[in-house]
Amino acid sequence: MKHIALLLLYILASSCYQQERNCSNFHTGTFEFEAFLDGELAKTTFIRNDTIEIDFFKGKSDTSSIRWINECEYIVKKLHPKNMAERKAIHMKILTTEKNIYTFEYGMVGDNNKQRGTAKKIK
Repeated sequence: MKHIALLLLYILASSCYQQERNCSNFHTGTFEFEAFLDGELAKTTFIRNDTIEIDFFKGKSDTSSIRWINECEYIVKKLHPKNMAERKAIHMKILTTEKNIYTFEYGMVGDNNKQRGTAKKIK
């Protein structure tokens, strides 16, 4: 019985905690995102304003439109897709923020297969 009471107290205390989400700080700026691709660490730099995002990856740039759904979610769609896969829009959701870093979840619009990443604001 004592363990159940402690467990309930822990659940109540932890449910009151909410991670910081100052999403408006990350609507515009220059960011870096690192991910492992084919076993190698790859870095993407992107510049974002309210409506456009320009990605720089392996010496090439690509431009996408941005449509903010709410303070912490937006849709990214390539302006000049090169194939059918690039024509699909991506739903981005900022999950947490901390100083100049944010954690996000992303996936194709309408697809439940989501991935997570972390981006760092450098400007």
